[in-house]
Amino acid sequence: MRRGPWVVLAAVAMTVVGCESGEGLVVEGTAPATVYDGPMDVPTKELDEHTPQALRLASGAAGRALECAGEIANGNGPDGWSRGDGGNSPEEGLELYLDLFDPGEPRSGYRVERRETDRVLYSYDVGGRTKVAVVVAKDQQDRPGWGPEASASCDPSELPAAWTASHGYEIWTDRAGRRVPTAEVSSGAGDDHCGWRQVHFLDLGGRRYARDPEGLLEPGLLTAAYDDSVTLPADARDTGYRYEDRELWLTGDRGTAYVRTPDGVEAWPVLKEHVACK
Repeated sequence: MRRGPWVVLAAVAMTVVGCESGEGLVVEGTAPATVYDGPMDVPTKELDEHTPQALRLASGAAGRALECAGEIANGNGPDGWSRGDGGNSPEEGLELYLDLFDPGEPRSGYRVERRETDRVLYSYDVGGRTKVAVVVAKDQQDRPGWGPEASASCDPSELPAAWTASHGYEIWTDRAGRRVPTAEVSSGAGDDHCGWRQVHFLDLGGRRYARDPEGLLEPGLLTAAYDDSVTLPADARDTGYRYEDRELWLTGDRGTAYVRTPDGVEAWPVLKEHVACK
């Protein structure tokens, strides 16, 4: 049960939307031919894990409404708002979700995909397919007014390139130039408030590598020193991953990430353990 014909009161299929586009929180226009046709009131269940199955169970109808090319990336059920928070309209309920949870998702360009008396499904679409879904409900138990009941989103790599670039995501591509899910490979600068802005992290296959030219990380965290000028090992292979002018190469033991740029090859050592800014 995926999608079928429905009468949608306000809808639009957006290819590229986002805060910078000047669109409002909710936009109107021509509805797509089909929308989510499953139940809107779906019981949710929280599991102590972050697997796609667990996220689908936690996100109810929102998770079912997604149209991801890959796996679901985030999913949540009803929680986090109190008696005085509820909005006077579904749109205020959507705004409450974005303000209360700050999910790191687009804050404009949503459309009403489906409307019922006490529930509204909002979707953020890319190429006519739902990448973020939020179900807002009216007068939940001990929570009067409109507020978020369930939410779900696809991997950030499925959002528009202009939006991910403007929000700090480094989306790598594969050999064919396709955007790779951040769950597969991701990178980014360290947290500024911990003084790590000059540190760059790369996550791949459960390992985290670091570019630390100024030695800002605690001694002993890295398995070796970062080197900005090395010779590419003879047994290194090209992973096919690219980000801007960077190429990612690995040897069989994956102990070092070799990042090839127009200026040469850098050796990013793996961390002995994952480190987070506190």
